[in-house]
Amino acid sequence: MNYIKAKRKLKLRQNAYEIFLLIIGCFVMACGTSFFLLPNQLSTGGFTGIATIFYYFLKFPLGTTMFVLNIPFFIWSYFRIGKKFILKSLIGTFTLSFFLNLLTEIPVMIEDKFLASIYGGIIIGLGLAIVLKSGASTGGSDLLIYLIRSYKPNFQASSIIVIIDVIIVGLNVIFFKNLEIGLYSAVAIYILGKMIDIVFEGINFTKIIFIISDKYRKISKEIETKTERGNTGIYTKGMYTNEDRMMLMCVGNRNEVARIKKIALDIDKRAFIIITNAREIFGKGFKKASS
Repeated sequence: MNYIKAKRKLKLRQNAYEIFLLIIGCFVMACGTSFFLLPNQLSTGGFTGIATIFYYFLKFPLGTTMFVLNIPFFIWSYFRIGKKFILKSLIGTFTLSFFLNLLTEIPVMIEDKFLASIYGGIIIGLGLAIVLKSGASTGGSDLLIYLIRSYKPNFQASSIIVIIDVIIVGLNVIFFKNLEIGLYSAVAIYILGKMIDIVFEGINFTKIIFIISDKYRKISKEIETKTERGNTGIYTKGMYTNEDRMMLMCVGNRNEVARIKKIALDIDKRAFIIITNAREIFGKGFKKASS
């Protein structure tokens, strides 16, 4: 009985923490939109772009417009995805709408559209990443992604979102009759995406280095001695030469990979080396896998 109570208490704490993150994320997003993008007629696509047009031409409150536009998607999602996700996303959408309506009357902070797109993209991206970490969404494009994936889990929904954002930003350009709006909105969208990557994956991407060399044993030993990084030997076959080869694979941060590359080339100047980014690595010396 005590175990059940403790489990319920832990679940309540987890839900409270997620809602707290959701509210903080929505506030940050509202600040980025109201302080930087909206006063300069910029948007990050999606419902924000549509609401921006309504705000300037019909004087409709930005937050209220976004909330109304989301209602059909929430009804659809309620029957398709589930109550818990929809409840949190509804809280997120309402909270974002509330903060947007509250902050839109604040005077313009930056009139330079380029700087506004940079600051807006950074702040909104940070806020959206916090919202996503809470396991919810603020409606719009995010909710559409969840809906599409509920039908086809492996469907590349991102391409549809990009198309939608391009169309909506294009509408902003047409309505405001200013090509710069489209260009600077694209800058904001790009930075927003990068900020989400940074929050979820960290600022220092781990890299993978593949080394093919006849002197692989010596290279492997030197890597372990000088960088304290392990490496893995993978049996490969050269299809042109029809020869069996050994390829070393090693992972590390930027500085470590630079040292590994130097070690390999110092031993064998003809070594064939491939270096690529690794989004996430779990295991000894890296992240611990969460259950």
